[in-house]
Amino acid sequence: MSIRTGAGRPGWMVGSIVALALAGAAGTIGFGDWMKPPEARPVPVRGAPAIRGSMVADLAAPPFVPAPIARSYATEMVVNLEVIEKEMEIADGTRYGFWTFGGTVPGSFIRVREGDRVVFNLSNASDSEVPHNIDLHAVTGPGGGAAASITLPGQRSSFEFAALNPGLYVYHCAMPGAVGTHIANGMYGLILVEPREGLPRVDREFYLMQGDFYTAGGFGEKGLQKFDFAKAVKEDPEYVVFNGRVGSLAADRALQVEQGGTVRLFVGNGGPNLSSSFHVIGEVFDNVYREAGTVATHNVQTTMIPAGGAAIVEFRVEVAGDFHFVDHAIFRATQKGALGTIRVAGAEEISLFRGESGPMDH
Repeated sequence: MSIRTGAGRPGWMVGSIVALALAGAAGTIGFGDWMKPPEARPVPVRGAPAIRGSMVADLAAPPFVPAPIARSYATEMVVNLEVIEKEMEIADGTRYGFWTFGGTVPGSFIRVREGDRVVFNLSNASDSEVPHNIDLHAVTGPGGGAAASITLPGQRSSFEFAALNPGLYVYHCAMPGAVGTHIANGMYGLILVEPREGLPRVDREFYLMQGDFYTAGGFGEKGLQKFDFAKAVKEDPEYVVFNGRVGSLAADRALQVEQGGTVRLFVGNGGPNLSSSFHVIGEVFDNVYREAGTVATHNVQTTMIPAGGAAIVEFRVEVAGDFHFVDHAIFRATQKGALGTIRVAGAEEISLFRGESGPMDH
């Protein structure tokens, strides 16, 4: 039986995965002990630390993330992000006019360190049709930067903020009077503020975001599809997908990991409307940072992620094979596209699982 132990680190209560033989062990651990709530603590007073140097942030397109931060000090981190309006496939043979941060849905993954001074430069491509801005949930300041970043086509805006709170945060467009439309067209992403002491090492990290899309045509209808505002208001999407497309992380685009390795998924939900019941079929999450907070829970089957929220899940892949991740509001997976695959390369491990595999066409 596996349990997790707190590692005594400040901030992120992650710890290492250890095996404990409970039978005959002194001081048997009861289930109730695991369920005790974390200790309450006072609301902290946060301030910006001294800054050393300056560097340009290395952004990454989904499903990948920038490398973990190795430095032990706060710096000025310059983030350059461009808004691009472009047509892309939302399903085979079906195109949609996406509005994007960095040319992808979700937008580029941003990774900074707790205490960094972030200089955020938002540009809007010259061929865009409308203004855009950005609200980062990691920002302590009015509108999360939205009012300071309204950017016309062909223009650029800048603002600065201190990354005070560690955690994983959603960012999205927040244009006045049209917030829902901009998000519904794919304008969201994630920013990770690593804690000062860093995150525990894992073998692979990936970036996923769920979103619901409202097309005039039905699911799978071919050709260029327009946004349907009435369906969005009724919260009746034709598509619920990971990373902006049906099959974006399936078949030859599946996430690749090695048997025995540890995996960390940064999972967000852009919405604009639906919550996600995130689940990996055939796996149990060893660590879950619910709502992307700084306290982990363990041995979790499915975790809820609200619209505009995120979670971090970690697990070890002990068995080889294909493991599908879904929104477990299951018709969204089987009928609307909320399904992807983690492909684990390795050998059969009959001590953990044994059985003949049949077809599993979800």
